[in-house]
Amino acid sequence: MSHQQSDQDRVESRAHLLPEEAALGSDDPEAQAEAILTESDVREEDRNAAPDTVLEHRTSDQTVTPVEPPD
Repeated sequence: MSHQQSDQDRVESRAHLLPEEAALGSDDPEAQAEAILTESDVREEDRNAAPDTVLEHRTSDQTVTPVEPPD
């Protein structure tokens, strides 16, 4: 099986809408499946490609505004 054929098999398999997707409908399930799988492949290759996956490393004094003690 060629790489292109296996990609087509993945798209066809994913094009079967999930119940949530079927409830909303899809004008083009294959195009939707291709987009989902492409994004998934990118995220698999680069774990930092997904939104909100980069963790910030800060200390508490960098994140909290100090409160001045009362006089």
